[in-house]
Order: sequence, then structure tokens, then C-alpha cells
Amino acid sequence: MSFHRLRVFSGNANPALAKAIVGELGIELGEASIGRFPDGEIDIKVNCDVRGADCFVVQPTCPPVNEHLFELLIMIDCLRRASADRITAVIPYFGYARKDRKDEGRVPITAKLVANLITESGADRVLTVDLHAAQIQGFFDIPVDHLYARPAFLPAFRSLTEEDIVVVSPDVGGVKLCRAYSKSLGAGLAIVDKRRVSGSETKVEHLVGDVRGKHALIVDDLISTGGSISDAARIVVEHGAADACLAATHGVLCGPAKERLDGAPVQRIFLTDSIPVPEERRPEKLEIVSLAPMLAKAIDSIHKSESVSRLFDSLG
Repeated sequence: MSFHRLRVFSGNANPALAKAIVGELGIELGEASIGRFPDGEIDIKVNCDVRGADCFVVQPTCPPVNEHLFELLIMIDCLRRASADRITAVIPYFGYARKDRKDEGRVPITAKLVANLITESGADRVLTVDLHAAQIQGFFDIPVDHLYARPAFLPAFRSLTEEDIVVVSPDVGGVKLCRAYSKSLGAGLAIVDKRRVSGSETKVEHLVGDVRGKHALIVDDLISTGGSISDAARIVVEHGAADACLAATHGVLCGPAKERLDGAPVQRIFLTDSIPVPEERRPEKLEIVSLAPMLAKAIDSIHKSESVSRLFDSLG
């Protein structure tokens, strides 16, 4: 069953991405007012008819995380009370994903809490990209379409060079992601293994795999402070890589990230537009790859009740 009307709305987190998505879909962005009461509380009003409509809310929960999360929750509640037929939360970057399990006593599982909040606010399904932990899909009691940024990145990566490429994971946890890229590119795979030997900052660093004379493509799901991925670039160059490029789906880029990335021995840095990167936080060698075409196709498929998996099944 397909719905009669498609409406796409945006919060304040990434309106540029939302506008690019509706541009791909050939529709107008849904009209909504998002303001603040004098005490800072969020005030939202939808200014167009959504009764019986299929509504999508584009809102990554990027910094300031709490502001953007509550905007999303209130927008969903607003649409539900305005009699929208179905509401899909389009969350290109899902914040609060680091706490996906209890790894020590007396800590929360925040990813599950946020999943509950989104569900209880009235969302019928979720569309997201490159979750920090894939198991977060199971925290929701509603359908989750988990896309990968690989289709957006691959054209840019294939234009890097015709020489030998090796895909490098900056830590052991990113091996599965990097293996998928290496398979798609027909490239080798290497892993940076970092072991903490004391409570201080001193680390023993190893490289598993051969990078000598090759073009290293270091891939991660997100860059926060830039420490791990910058260290990985330094290590592969020290081990004889011809050069290095960095790529990550989500550019959180907080704290000293810009300085670290500018100081890293890399030729290019690729990020998607899942999170807007202000000019003052942009590394010098940054190149933005847009997720808008992929997300627009996913939204169109969901709206028409067609398969979303076809968007990435062909990648192998």
C-alpha cells in the first residue's frame, strides 16, 4: 500500500540536507515553525495540512544533541496529534549510540532509552545511516531501515587513484565496515591495533596487513575528536604507505578534531553531510559527499512500500 501524500519536514539540526532531499524528490519542504519560549523550551507548529499524510522528519541528533533530540521528539508528537497517517524519523546520525550495553556496573544503556523515547513519541519507523553499533536496530519496537554510506562514497573512492589501494581500519572494532569497502573496491585490508599498556596515554601500536607502497584509505563510521583516525594515518605512513586518505560517515568533529586532522599526514578527508560541519571546524582537506540522493531514494521506496534493501544489495 502506498500513501496518498508525501510530506518531508526538517528540524534545526540539518536543514540543508533536508532541502537537498526534497530537491531530489521534486517536492517542497513541509512548512513548520520551530522557536523557543523565553525560558528556552522548544515550541513547534506545523503550518501545513498533514491529515492522512506520510510524513518524514529529517533530524540527525548531532551536537547540541539534547536540543536536536527534543526537537525530533516534539515534531513527531506534533505530527501525530495532527493526524498524520505514518511518521518516519529520518536520523542520518543517531546520537547517544556509544552506550549500547552495560560494560561496567551502574551505567545506563542510553541508546535503548533514546530508542524508547522515539518510539513512544509516536514514530512508526526509523531511517538511519551507519549506526555506531548495528545492534541498536534491535532496541526499537518499530521497523528500522539501516542504510550504509557506501553507495555514496564509492564513486569518490574509485576516482582516488588507479594504483593499489588498501582499506585500513583505525581499530579492531571497525574491521567489518572496512572489509565491506575493501570487497567493493577490490582492495586489500589492513588493521591498526592499538593496545593501552598503562593508565597513561602511552600506547603500543601495531599494524596488521601490508600497506607498503600502497594508497591507504582509512575508513571509520565517525570522527569525533580525530585522535584515533589521525594516529592511524601516521602509523600507515610510518609503515611505508605511499599516501593516506581518511573517510568517515559522520563528522562530529568536536574538541581538537580540526587541529588533529590538519596535522595528520593525509591527502584528502571525506565526510558525508549527515552532520553539518561549520566553516570554523572544517579541516583544510575536507571534501563533502552528499547522502541526499540515497536518502531520497530510501524515502521514496518507503513511501511506495517498495524494498529499501535494493539500494545496497548490488554492492556486494
